[in-house]
Amino acid sequence: MCAGGVLLLSGLTDVLDGHIARRYNSITNFGKALDPVADKLTQGVVLFCLIARFPFMIWPLLVLVLKEMFAGITGLLVIRKTGKVIGADWHGKVSTFLLYALMVIHVVWYDISVGFSDFLIVINIAMMIASFVLYAIRNISVLLSAKPNGD
Repeated sequence: MCAGGVLLLSGLTDVLDGHIARRYNSITNFGKALDPVADKLTQGVVLFCLIARFPFMIWPLLVLVLKEMFAGITGLLVIRKTGKVIGADWHGKVSTFLLYALMVIHVVWYDISVGFSDFLIVINIAMMIASFVLYAIRNISVLLSAKPNGD
């Protein structure tokens, strides 16, 4: 139960941090680039730990790793080519919310049925893949249409 509370607190502080940065106009490219890294490390570690009890959790972990590696590489290429960091889109935020919900439910609900657990995991995987595809389209489109940054 305490672990679920810590995980919930982690997600809430992440949301609060974003609201504070926007409200006080203190959004930086460094923050836009670093914040998702911290989020994904937290998510990856929790998913990895959950694999011990829920072996099917390997799939959202693998999708998360592939999605974030691709997004990280193409994001760095976008920065290099345009000099700009592109922030998260709505689908990324929904995917993150669903992933935190999945993790909290599995940490708190010790006796969750395998069928319901697998159902929640499949929903998360579907949203993560949809977000992956939408980010890929966006980043590749920016890379193909952007003028060089003057390098």
